[in-house]
Amino acid sequence: MNARGALLGLALAAGVAGAANGQVVVHGSSDAYAARGVAMAWGVTRGADEASTAVVVRVVTDAGTYPWVAVRGVDPFTRADQTLDRARRVGIATDVRIPRAQFADTPRTEWLYFASEEAARAGTPALVVYYLGVPDTTPEFADAAKLDAYLGSRIARARAESGDRTP
Repeated sequence: MNARGALLGLALAAGVAGAANGQVVVHGSSDAYAARGVAMAWGVTRGADEASTAVVVRVVTDAGTYPWVAVRGVDPFTRADQTLDRARRVGIATDVRIPRAQFADTPRTEWLYFASEEAARAGTPALVVYYLGVPDTTPEFADAAKLDAYLGSRIARARAESGDRTP
């Protein structure tokens, strides 16, 4: 089995395990994801070098559906995971910054959406959106204002495309 087949097998196994626990597990593939109660968009802010370059993901949720989010990185071969962003309440829009170099160590990124603070404390997400690396369609920006404007417009477009009017 090649590496791509192994990754697919791990992804399918994670999806089946999540479904068995009552979680919805979906694979995000483009620089934006939107479904009922949640929307997220990816961008990259370029630094002077790779060490100062970061991936920025804007998360917007319906407070009645997914008021809490956490992010973990997973090594798809060893399955070792690392917390990239502890569970926190999502405001109107929450930006999560992850050093781009982090994706070399933990290329699978899992966005864990929780229905309540209690679920976040227990580590039982209602929705898991996972990505394998930074999406190829993710744009890069040198200017923070342009990144901010892009993330806002990309969230709006993703929500419109999904037909969801919440959050």
